Amino acid sequence: MTTTAPETVHRTKLSKKGKKAIVAGSIGNAVEFVDWAVYSTFSSIFAHHFFPAGNDIAALLSTLAIFAVGFIMRPIGAAIMGSYADRFGRKKGLLFTITLMAVATLVIGLAPTYEQVGLVAPLLLVLARLAQGFAAGGEFGSASAFLVESAAPERRGFAGSWQQVSVAAGVLIASALGFTITTALPPEAVDSWGWRAAFIFAASLGFVGLWLRRGIEETESFATGKQRVAAEAQPKQRNAFVRMVREHPKSSLRVFGITIAGTLLYYMWVNFMPTYAAVTTGIPLNQALLANVIAMIIFICLLPFGGLLSDKIGRKPTMAAFAGGFLIFAWPAFQLIGGGFWALLAVEIIGIVLLVGYSANCAVIMAEQFPPEVRATGIGLPYALAVACFGGTAPYITTWMNTNGLGGWVWLYASIAAAIGLVVYLTMPETKGKELD
Repeated sequence: MTTTAPETVHRTKLSKKGKKAIVAGSIGNAVEFVDWAVYSTFSSIFAHHFFPAGNDIAALLSTLAIFAVGFIMRPIGAAIMGSYADRFGRKKGLLFTITLMAVATLVIGLAPTYEQVGLVAPLLLVLARLAQGFAAGGEFGSASAFLVESAAPERRGFAGSWQQVSVAAGVLIASALGFTITTALPPEAVDSWGWRAAFIFAASLGFVGLWLRRGIEETESFATGKQRVAAEAQPKQRNAFVRMVREHPKSSLRVFGITIAGTLLYYMWVNFMPTYAAVTTGIPLNQALLANVIAMIIFICLLPFGGLLSDKIGRKPTMAAFAGGFLIFAWPAFQLIGGGFWALLAVEIIGIVLLVGYSANCAVIMAEQFPPEVRATGIGLPYALAVACFGGTAPYITTWMNTNGLGGWVWLYASIAAAIGLVVYLTMPETKGKELD
């Protein structure tokens, strides 16, 4: 009796250090994703400032193409920063990514317009978005590894869910910022300087997150992995990227497959739904953003419970419920979007509840695929590749489909992704209870 009780507490309850790690890691991650999400929130407003006048739809598509281009850098950022975090520590990697994200966001907020400097304007926008993509690519693997490694063994799902809580909080703050600015300011002010104020505010939050991250401690799991790598007699294999490719190809492919449905449906519902609804149905943007804000509040509240459920019943059932639910819901969802504010809110909330099954568990299930010496790279690179292919392109593809008479088939696009995800989740091994080094 006296020997088992402490072990039970150790395995199921977060230590003081673990709680501090979750708080500090989550807040820093949240403010970084404010910077990332504010672009899509205001894309339909600032688009025409960076391209020749005369065709607002073409300008929006160009801006969304740059949104997608940012995702090209995410795999590069994941590979470079993941290897950096696996070699030098999660903390150092997280400090670098948040600094880069804040600076790039500030550049967008201060960038001159096409009318002022011509082609320099879209070039600055592309370069800033590429820097944001590099930072976001490095962020996910490092933050996920840091949170999961800081958790008690039987609370890893709960701890990992805070990675997505913080991402959702960042998106929520960006949406709330969009709602506040578009509601409080007249359209002329929003168009001229309001969107810039949003980017500058988001950048300032990034520098606050940098200050918070300076106080976090490195994880014990990273120290274990570093000692094991140092003891090996094959220095050429110490690079985390090389080890991931050579020693963990199946796990890497599995992370890619896990991400396909999750990232596509996440970006459709969480990042782009307000803009999509405003452009395709005529609902005022501030109302669409309000629906998104309400849904995101619900999402954030449910995510930790989704992680706890995963810790209790397993990763596979919760992930399969997400994909199966969207497979059923995709068609009616896109039929209801045009029914006004309340219909859009219902679509947002149902989709958000289903997304909990994926978002609450993606960080932990990816972390459980790899040993610590390649964990940040193993999580970040395959995830970023899938996000670049399927998440970053989702806003552009759905807008292109709608403007080319194919809007009635967007639901099929979502359904195919859900079907792929369902197959992956039902065939992957269960990792709940797996020991981490």
